[in-house]
Amino acid sequence: MRKRLPSTQALQAFEAAARHESFTRAAQELSLTQGAICRQVAGLEGLVGVPLFQRVRRGVRLTDAGERYARLVRRQLDTLERDTQAVMAHQSGGVLELAVVPTFATRWLLPRLKNLRLDRPGLQVNMATRTRPFLFEDTEFDAAIYSGDPRWPGTEAHFLMHENPVPVCSPALAEGPLDAAAIATLPLLQQSTRPTAWREWFASTGQAASGDMAGMRLELFSMLARAASDGLGVALIPPFLIQQELADGCLIVLNPHSGPGQRAFHLIIPERKLSQPTLVYFRDWLAGQAGQDGPSPPAAATAHAPFLPATAQNDPPPH
Repeated sequence: MRKRLPSTQALQAFEAAARHESFTRAAQELSLTQGAICRQVAGLEGLVGVPLFQRVRRGVRLTDAGERYARLVRRQLDTLERDTQAVMAHQSGGVLELAVVPTFATRWLLPRLKNLRLDRPGLQVNMATRTRPFLFEDTEFDAAIYSGDPRWPGTEAHFLMHENPVPVCSPALAEGPLDAAAIATLPLLQQSTRPTAWREWFASTGQAASGDMAGMRLELFSMLARAASDGLGVALIPPFLIQQELADGCLIVLNPHSGPGQRAFHLIIPERKLSQPTLVYFRDWLAGQAGQDGPSPPAAATAHAPFLPATAQNDPPPH
């Protein structure tokens, strides 16, 4: 059955006319005549069966249906442009669309991409932040780097490294090393995506702390690092995410104990893309980079557990 689809030229003419509310200015933008814009819009109105513009004394004005349709058309044209650019980029040696958690991407992954460029010239890694599980079928992502439960439906999870956060603070606030009892007397910085992190840390040391749930609450590791550097309190942060602060002396480790059962970072790959050569290369390269900072990874695990919305899980964290 033939689909009733308007031409791209008609949609471009309509979108430009809707944005300017002027056939004349739309014609100038698209290097067409005003008559050509009128014919394209008239043909589109005939196809959809409703008027999209009202003709007024000084030009045209969108109808209610025209306003709704213009928003939809603009969104689809933007998507088509992005998809076209993505295909064009593949000429240079491959493109990966990667979903990442923020602090891990900026503090650990980005500084290592120069090595990837040397190893695989032309491979382009595009990144966008995602802090919750999602269905790959609903996105254009090829893979995701995530910390939390790696059992996503229809995926294979490749271990990268454990978080292993430790208590850190500004040397202006306290001098280490300190035991858990001494740390309990200091202001604590809480991570809103790990509301029980300090309670679990103190419990793993055998030390009770009445204020283990109190203190400023922040979302990202990068926020915690800045607040701790400014002397606002003690934060639980993985050392590999704050290497620069530790090297500069802005932060110090008060206690090397990280506690049991820590979260781990994984590379999540949809099963349908497991054999994609560019993705296989990136997976192996990433595992090699992570192996320099942590223990050898276990075997990859394929996830078959039912997908749960983020609100039904244990509040998987942003980073």
